[in-house]
Amino acid sequence: MTTRIWCEYAVLPAGTAAGVSIEIDDDRIVSVESGVAVAPDGDVIRLGGVTLPGLANGHSHAFHRALRGRTHRGQGDFWVWREQMYAVAARLTPENYLALARATFAEMVLAGYTAVGEFHYVHHSPDGSPYDDPNAMGRALIEAAVDAGIRLTLLDACYLRGGWQTELAPEQRRFSDGTAAAWCERVGALTHVSPMCRIGAAIHSVRAVDAPSIAVVAKFAARHEMPLHAHVSEQTAENDQVAGEYGCTPTEILAQHGALSPRFTAVHATHLAAADIGLYASARCTCCFCPTTERDLADGIGPSSELRDAGVALSIGSDQQAVIDPFEEMRGIELDERVRSMRRGTHSPAELLAAGSANGYRSLGWGDGGAIAVGALADLVTVSLDSVRLAGCDISALVDAIVFAATPADVTDVMVGGRVVVRNGAHVSIDVAASLRDSIAAVTGAGT
Repeated sequence: MTTRIWCEYAVLPAGTAAGVSIEIDDDRIVSVESGVAVAPDGDVIRLGGVTLPGLANGHSHAFHRALRGRTHRGQGDFWVWREQMYAVAARLTPENYLALARATFAEMVLAGYTAVGEFHYVHHSPDGSPYDDPNAMGRALIEAAVDAGIRLTLLDACYLRGGWQTELAPEQRRFSDGTAAAWCERVGALTHVSPMCRIGAAIHSVRAVDAPSIAVVAKFAARHEMPLHAHVSEQTAENDQVAGEYGCTPTEILAQHGALSPRFTAVHATHLAAADIGLYASARCTCCFCPTTERDLADGIGPSSELRDAGVALSIGSDQQAVIDPFEEMRGIELDERVRSMRRGTHSPAELLAAGSANGYRSLGWGDGGAIAVGALADLVTVSLDSVRLAGCDISALVDAIVFAATPADVTDVMVGGRVVVRNGAHVSIDVAASLRDSIAAVTGAGT
């Protein structure tokens, strides 16, 4: 099926252009022509404002959406928040997780995300025993993404222990397959799931997966050419545990056991040693920053400038869904760096947009996405210039204005794989607010 689009403005690899005509065949862009002053006649989708390449959410835990607004009373740190998260995880079933993930993924599409990397670790029933289908929870996430119209990389996470010399707590048992070999067997059964979905691998953390098992997961991911992600150095306590067990950093353990490669993404990478940055650079890894989560959980600010200067690609993620806002995640990389360094302009708007688009797509195994170019996936996001946030912006610097001022409320249209998913600011098939309200109530017990 051929679809024709005319964009008032579009962000192309060579820069922003006016009057851009795009032709799509099936799920691919087959032609791009700029300088088309008037929309062509015929069956053409006309998009006012600025059309961007699709935006990739490189790190998500969909069920954390139920925690928004419920974890902010009092004081504490990541570890206090984690106990509140476990309470929600304990209530998940394949049925209610399907509903919650569908609504959460639909919120992401409304915000401008067209692809998501779901870091999936709630695998089994609450006592740790497998469901009749051992991948019931993963299949619920896949179905949810298909329903919501978002491209998915299911990053199935290996989780084996509570930490150094620490057995799994009762609330963690449903995360674990028992051994890395059992994890491989279960993930290996996730095949032929959907053209909109790819299966990836994840090491929850060096704290939660012992070194020999890291090697098993890394070999499995390499054999299947899967993207491989891991939480890395999110907390100083994690670094302390790993130093106590191995006498080195989490990154060094991952490198020693074959995890680092161009397919590897370190999530957070907040508390890195200088040698860690060198290891990521030499292996051509990606680091996924999640600024809104790292602020919300008081994690700290990662070394984005040092990583960038070393040649490490940066991507973005919504993680625990404190908000779902790709624009805030993109500008958060630069604004948090300003707080850390007391210097402006470390990361250019174009670099931040690349973190939100092409870099994220590549980290999720969709290397042909995140650009408006011939042969690229037809994933597009259109932002209106009519809101109070963007009215009067400099037409010669539209990327700057969008990255530093836009919000999800400015997203009018979203296309994923050549299919319209959001039109005029509304999801074409899901009442997102009602779906969120009902699905969150089901897993929190709110109102019962």
